[in-house]
Amino acid sequence: MPTSIAKDPLICNGSALRKATRRITQLYDAALAPCGLTVSQRSILVHIARGQMPTMTELAQAMVLDRSALARNIQPLERDGYLVQVRDTKDGRSRRVDLTQEGKAKLAESNRLWRQAQDRFEAVYGAERAAALRLALAEIYSDEFFDAFTAASVSR
Repeated sequence: MPTSIAKDPLICNGSALRKATRRITQLYDAALAPCGLTVSQRSILVHIARGQMPTMTELAQAMVLDRSALARNIQPLERDGYLVQVRDTKDGRSRRVDLTQEGKAKLAESNRLWRQAQDRFEAVYGAERAAALRLALAEIYSDEFFDAFTAASVSR
């Protein structure tokens, strides 16, 4: 770790997380480039597959995105024929998102490249540290952390 970063008591957690996210995005996007997906696009396809035709609201919540950001992010995937939006049969106001056969094939194609990126990350960072990092980040993006942060007040 660069000593200038480690010794900086004023480092912003938000800034550090955003920088790390941008760097990882650069690395994973480069690894996924041969299949034509970005890591963000692949994540959307993964969440749709896991959610088994989730509503837009369910998908946005699972991805910790607001619906308008999700709508913008799925447009290229829909345009390219990887997913479709359909009206919910029980609630006509809701839309569900499903992978097309092309989307399932694209997700399967991306899996090998993603696995290589994961393996490279763990080779450089360490498998145990990577597992611990994922647990820590999951805590940070949890609803419980959000609620605690929102409720907390700092006394000065």
